[in-house]
Amino acid sequence: MKENIIETKSFAFAIRIINLYKFLCETKHEHILSKQILRCGTSIGANVKEAERGQSRADFGAKMSIALKEANETEYWLQLLFATNYISQEQAQSIISDCEELIKLLVSITKTTYNK
Repeated sequence: MKENIIETKSFAFAIRIINLYKFLCETKHEHILSKQILRCGTSIGANVKEAERGQSRADFGAKMSIALKEANETEYWLQLLFATNYISQEQAQSIISDCEELIKLLVSITKTTYNK
């Protein structure tokens, strides 16, 4: 069975986001921003998974577009967490890099879907 790169990467990213959520709650005692990042960061993979069984090309494209929007929102929250010193530069660079990779993949998928 062929590996679905976007599914694999979005799932791995969701795990990183869950671990970041735990870190923020347990170490930094931060509960508002952490819930936002948990919601949108895990939603990326959920929408990718849902798109897999889309009823049509339009449904597939719509779910991938939602995943892209969630990835953009996640990037915003990650940048905010860094700017407010909740995460270090090293932590931010690593996870933001992963988020940017997801964004690039999702942009490519949505463009390909809508241009066919």
